[in-house]
Amino acid sequence: MATTTATTTATPTTTWATIKTVDIFQAQKIEGNRVSKSGRVTSQTAHDYRVIVTGGLVVWTGETEERALAHVDHLVEALAVFQRIGIVPAKARETVRNPELTECLFGLLTELKLTGGCDKSLGVLLYNLASAKLPAHTHIHRPLIARYIADHKMNLQPQLDAAIKLLTRIDPSGCIVGGGILGERFDATVLERECGIGVDVSPAVVKSEVARAFAAVREEVTTKRYQFDVFAFLRNVRAGQLKWADGKTVKDEVDAQLLAILGPKTESDIAAGKGKNKAPTKESPSVVTTTAAPTATATATTSATVTETSPTPPGPRPPEPMHHGLSLPSDNKQLNPAILAAHLARTGGKVVTRFPPEPNGFLHIGHAKSMFLNFGTAEKYGGKCFLRYDDTNPEKENHTYIESILDNVKWLGHTPCAITYASSYFDQLIECAIALIKRGKAYVCHQSPAEIKESRLKCIASPWRDRPIQESLDLFEQMRQGRFKEGEATLRMKMTVDSPNPCMRDLIAYRIKYVPHPMTGNKYCVYPSYDYTHCINDSLEDITHSMCTLEFLPRRESYFWLLDALEMYKPVVWEFSRLNITHTVMSKRKLLILVTKKLVNGWDDPRLPTINGLRRKGYSPTAINNFCDAVGVTTNDTVWIHYTFLETHCRQDMENRCLRGMAVLDPLRVEIVNWEADRVEMVSRPNHPSDESRGRNEVPFSRVIYIERADFSEKDVKSFWGLAVGKEVGLRHSKHNITCTGVVRDTTGKIVSLTATYDPTHARTPKGHIHWVAQPRPNEEPCTAEVRLYDVLFKSKQPDALKDWENDINPNSLIVIPNAYIDESLKAAKPWDCFQFERVGFFCTDLDSKPGKPVFNRTVKLVESKKKPKF
Repeated sequence: MATTTATTTATPTTTWATIKTVDIFQAQKIEGNRVSKSGRVTSQTAHDYRVIVTGGLVVWTGETEERALAHVDHLVEALAVFQRIGIVPAKARETVRNPELTECLFGLLTELKLTGGCDKSLGVLLYNLASAKLPAHTHIHRPLIARYIADHKMNLQPQLDAAIKLLTRIDPSGCIVGGGILGERFDATVLERECGIGVDVSPAVVKSEVARAFAAVREEVTTKRYQFDVFAFLRNVRAGQLKWADGKTVKDEVDAQLLAILGPKTESDIAAGKGKNKAPTKESPSVVTTTAAPTATATATTSATVTETSPTPPGPRPPEPMHHGLSLPSDNKQLNPAILAAHLARTGGKVVTRFPPEPNGFLHIGHAKSMFLNFGTAEKYGGKCFLRYDDTNPEKENHTYIESILDNVKWLGHTPCAITYASSYFDQLIECAIALIKRGKAYVCHQSPAEIKESRLKCIASPWRDRPIQESLDLFEQMRQGRFKEGEATLRMKMTVDSPNPCMRDLIAYRIKYVPHPMTGNKYCVYPSYDYTHCINDSLEDITHSMCTLEFLPRRESYFWLLDALEMYKPVVWEFSRLNITHTVMSKRKLLILVTKKLVNGWDDPRLPTINGLRRKGYSPTAINNFCDAVGVTTNDTVWIHYTFLETHCRQDMENRCLRGMAVLDPLRVEIVNWEADRVEMVSRPNHPSDESRGRNEVPFSRVIYIERADFSEKDVKSFWGLAVGKEVGLRHSKHNITCTGVVRDTTGKIVSLTATYDPTHARTPKGHIHWVAQPRPNEEPCTAEVRLYDVLFKSKQPDALKDWENDINPNSLIVIPNAYIDESLKAAKPWDCFQFERVGFFCTDLDSKPGKPVFNRTVKLVESKKKPKF
């Protein structure tokens, strides 16, 4: 795609001449001939303008040059403004790659008249407000919070966090759900009250509250001296009257008062501190049992300007893309230090990850990204990765999915350290449930599913929430014995009924299902929920880093709650955004609809983003893994990767590995009248143009050849390099040039064949060269093949956002050419063999191929289309 020079008379200051000097932005003018349905090139020239950023991400496209340049100006201005408010350059560049975040933040700064810059701390708060994921109906309240920030009434991140959490509890009617203010409408008064705006947190108040807190634990402080848990003390202090105080101010005051109580550190204090962080030994006491194995709660602070400055410690380090780096396993703090010591003794301090698919469907490219992250992290840092099937719902799981998942994992080149199942731990999970009941953290509930849903929505406690522990133990045993009908009883975790986080409102741990399980058969009639199972399995397998997509972020709180309640080992949890690719859907539910309604041809239809579909289309593990590596990891779930970026990685891979061949998809017969009728000449050509070691092959050249209909034009123009009446072109790989001498039409006027002559002297080198397929012998037609031309499945970039998404299917997503002509080198192609059809595209031999009648799927075009399709 070349950038063309043009004169702009509109207001944009950027021109095509200066565009290359604009930091990370580039505007491109895409120019090409419009092609009619018949394949003929019309005289009209098509233009398209796009704005891209580094990495090929298209952030704007349209048909107006002035608007393209104006958009570049806008992004350049936004980049400068973001840096003026204190965002570091790298983060500012990442921000402008996200159109929604850019417009939100720039709009807030413009409304607040802060485009000229502001204090860094204020800028960070505004950035975090703009990047917060909020329900669509609450976006109108974002400017109100921004105004409080700009007026220095909301100066602390905890206040902003409280405001964002408050917005997530607003229903579409404007009323607040949960948190003790059920039904109250959101307004400035509620915001100020719930976010501590105007609360007195002066230094005098901080000093008084810290002194009061120390008075309550003075004996413990003087006994433990500098081994006293200051961090736990700080948490308790901040949870009270100092909730809205500046964290550094509180920390400094705590340090000052602790020094005043204990005095400077003595030699014995220093010696005790050195021994505190020694690595665990084999003699370290182990307290890990089925129901007792602790975990580490990881807190990650996301900021627009945070950078990591600490030195790199010894041992395996986590992957670069993960925020500011993953913590080391030895940094994974637990409720009980002995639990961490036992964990480290079992794992040797190595990284342990897991890829945990649910065997209720076929994997797609989003799962490939998760595999790449989990297996790749473990391999990179000398650790190990489990393949664990989360098979907790027997109604939707079967062996077909289980076998397909394992096949996909192996095909993509990953080797699990072990293959496990959630069902392998069912007995331990039941023991954990009994322990939970005994600790007063679970109860048997008789509400119906509808009643549970309504009570959780309205933050109302179950009538059976406070039933006696022994009664719940007896009832849970009856559930296990099959003495209840489905839906008559569930085991629920006793969490927080009115929590603003719905995932903390007494989740279900066990439900009754009289369904045989693919792995355990009819052994159980109660099955654990995902929310109950997932974290316990992670703990039992000593997972150090539990990585999952952002939709599980609200579950982090319940994940840690359950493991704390059982005093079990807690992994670090990291969330990353799911993979979004344009012109397709990733939802298992929607993929199932496409298949069951026969809108596509099965789960391995090459138009689907399933791994089986991509494989059948011709994608290799290398192409998919390189794509997953290139898109990286982010917590911004509004980023959509254009499908052409995936195709680019596929094209780069196939360029190197594919042998060449020639195929004519829309044949037009050409008879070379001065070539002898019975003469057949063998033309030698390389299997790969840049690698002679792959050998050569021969194809016949005879009196009758076939060319692409689009390579002929009755009216020759300067920009057309194909064949025209009286015009000479070269034929690829042969030494022959031909000149068209005549046109043959049928009774309707359609051109059915051409006549031509060849130049036996080879005196001239023509400008254009076209591909061809010849009759192998006189009057014998070339080999034929079925060719399937695949395109994007949906017309819209984001079909997920459409209510009638099924009607958005691209009618040209599959075009079948039943009898394309192929050269002799392609007729013996076997399934999975891949080729480049010269000047046409990259193709893969399909499983439907039969001897003498191969079927080829177009994997990707030779280059990205210069003109985006208009649907």
